[in-house]
Amino acid sequence: MVATLPGRTHGLGLIAEPLLVDLKLRRVTFGEINFWATLLGATFCLPCGWLLDRLGIRLVLTTVLVALGGVVLLMSQLPDVPAADDAAVTAIVLPLFALVLLTRGLGQSALSVVSLALMGKAAGKRAGLPVGIYSALVAVGFMAAFSAVKFALEEGEADWRSLWAGVGVAVIGCAILAALLVRPWVTGWATDRPNTNSITISAHGLTFGQALLTPAFWVFALAVSFYGLVAAGVSLFNQSILEERGFDRSVFLDITRLMPLVGLASNLFTGWLATRCSMGRLLAASMVILAGSLAAFPFVEELWHVYLYAVAMGVAGGMVTVLFFAIWGPAYGPLHLGKIQGAAQMLTVLASALGPWLLAQSKEHSGSYVLMFQVAAGVAAMFAISAWLTRVPNPEFHHA
Repeated sequence: MVATLPGRTHGLGLIAEPLLVDLKLRRVTFGEINFWATLLGATFCLPCGWLLDRLGIRLVLTTVLVALGGVVLLMSQLPDVPAADDAAVTAIVLPLFALVLLTRGLGQSALSVVSLALMGKAAGKRAGLPVGIYSALVAVGFMAAFSAVKFALEEGEADWRSLWAGVGVAVIGCAILAALLVRPWVTGWATDRPNTNSITISAHGLTFGQALLTPAFWVFALAVSFYGLVAAGVSLFNQSILEERGFDRSVFLDITRLMPLVGLASNLFTGWLATRCSMGRLLAASMVILAGSLAAFPFVEELWHVYLYAVAMGVAGGMVTVLFFAIWGPAYGPLHLGKIQGAAQMLTVLASALGPWLLAQSKEHSGSYVLMFQVAAGVAAMFAISAWLTRVPNPEFHHA
């Protein structure tokens, strides 16, 4: 999962400024490239899930890592554009779009699906605590990778091309490890190999179509996607949001450091709770916390209010992350887990692309972020009610 960094907004953001300078691109052009690449890249989730269920984890994981590393290496070879050369700027847009699309599709979409399927298949029925630990390690890994890349770029005096080439080589190195260490068919269940007449298999998996017909799929997928929508918008405009409430950049930096730490603790605690409580009830609790923090934020006036808001958002985010990682295997079984998680992951990617746009629209048309926060709080409350009332399926009672 950490190897998805070059295909994520935070990863691309590390090289965005020097890339814009070297390629002589307007910021709005790069923004449009990134927006459409993210939306189209989401479609990589479904075929990746289909391939996982047919070819196994090791082959798909290794192939996706090699492809992603190769694309990152190619992106590092983009040539400088001469100043005042409009034709050269126009010519570079299409190859840049193709490369950003592939990093999004292979990284944020396909590799995320493989990682989730690997964890879901390995964890088996009791996914709560292992997935909680996995979520915490993913967060630590992202923070470490982000800090290392940022240090190399800002303190190590590396140019963006050499940095990006190094990231590509590292991703290909992960592919070698995957090929050596991951078994072809990873499972914590009785078995997940396809094309068999085993009664054990047929009792342990819903088909992709059956999963889509269950309310639980849509409640979990859409609720988590909605959190991603909110989180993407808030994280991108957080400094501006806090300034609207009268707080300076130092407060923004403080809560930016605080929220991941709270999220880590929430990952572990939610993983433990998932072994004892219904995941539907836990999702409802996370949506209540999210709704409360969003509804209260327009009334924030004191510094301690900001920290309370940051803690609540961190707790909600940590809970949602674990539940999204943990629900699919226990609810739907291992047989078609790749396709099911692929569809859910696609929805989260689409939502994360829309979040910043919706928040910006709220600011532009109403002059404030308050309207978006109020609407989002109402939607989160609706998801809380739905999650509380929704029954999580048990694949052992469904037969292929």
